[in-house]
Amino acid sequence: MKTLKTLLIDDERLAREELKSLLKQYDEIDIIGEAKNGEEGIQKIKELKPELIFLDISMPGMNGFEMLKQLDEIPKVIFVTAFDEYALKAFEVKALDYVLKPVDPARLQEAIQKTSQKDDDFSSSFEGNITRKDRQLTISDSVFIKDGEKCWFIELSKVRMLESDGNYVKVYFDTFRPLVLRSLNSFEERLDPEFFFRANRKFIINLKWISSIENWFNGGLKIQLKEGEEVEISRRQAIRFKEMLSL
Repeated sequence: MKTLKTLLIDDERLAREELKSLLKQYDEIDIIGEAKNGEEGIQKIKELKPELIFLDISMPGMNGFEMLKQLDEIPKVIFVTAFDEYALKAFEVKALDYVLKPVDPARLQEAIQKTSQKDDDFSSSFEGNITRKDRQLTISDSVFIKDGEKCWFIELSKVRMLESDGNYVKVYFDTFRPLVLRSLNSFEERLDPEFFFRANRKFIINLKWISSIENWFNGGLKIQLKEGEEVEISRRQAIRFKEMLSL
């Protein structure tokens, strides 16, 4: 198993100790050093050349984002912070993940799983993602989702379904169902129609997650997703579905 040389950068000693304790179980993580502020972090990165850094954002003197701007080459970054308001900025620097303190072991595991992605998929550029809010999202884009105290940084390819639930939308991925305060229509406008299909007034489905299709009442269709959920495609949308996907 390939190990990743890893540096922890956080001004709180107890936070670093907690993270070290949680990371002990991961053979792929090789902690080669620590830094207690941005200035020391830059020095350690230049000396030790880590492949991955766990980085706090709010630190005295120089915050995490300001530290990254001082680097010529940026390792893979997982932000570990007590503040959720910086998540969108984390998109701009192409961070692997954004984990809130206190660190939940399950969320940490998700973040570490993302370290195995190909280097070609990781960009350390601060440019090129600024207009993200103005463009349609692709299936490979990752999105930040917050529900209460829990946060996720999830690739859209893993989202198999979205369900309207009053003023919220329930997002289905892995075993999670977080609620987002937005309309289903707003999601439909941003998602790539090549992969995300509006099945009816209540559901959008990811076509890549369909496992079976059968004819249903009144000219509709019933689809089953790979995780077992069943969704009816309305008669009107069934016509569109067949037009889009038939030979």
